[in-house]
Amino acid sequence: MATTYDFPSDLLAGQEELHQVRAELSALLKRLPWSVEPLDGFSDENGWRKVERPASPGWSADEQAEVEKLRRRERELAVFVSTHRYWSEITGPDQVTARSELKRAHEDPARKTPPGNT
Repeated sequence: MATTYDFPSDLLAGQEELHQVRAELSALLKRLPWSVEPLDGFSDENGWRKVERPASPGWSADEQAEVEKLRRRERELAVFVSTHRYWSEITGPDQVTARSELKRAHEDPARKTPPGNT
């Protein structure tokens, strides 16, 4: 039988926000030009595969600020989640399993309701 973990609500909320921030940052980076600074395009056929990049207009100051804001929040949340007091209650291999379960907790709506509180 799989062990179920009673994650504190603040830890669950922190992990969920971390997922959201990472998804938002990933989507933003995919939309932005490949280079932060304006650069000419290039083509390189000398490596093991051909690499081509179009000219990049660079990122605007607002885009750079948005990326920095999301990266800062991602770091804050990662530190919060990874150093949460809950982890001191679990040791050894159970801690590794619990951390993996926490990452998937948002996928299972039943996890958000503690047993007996339906």
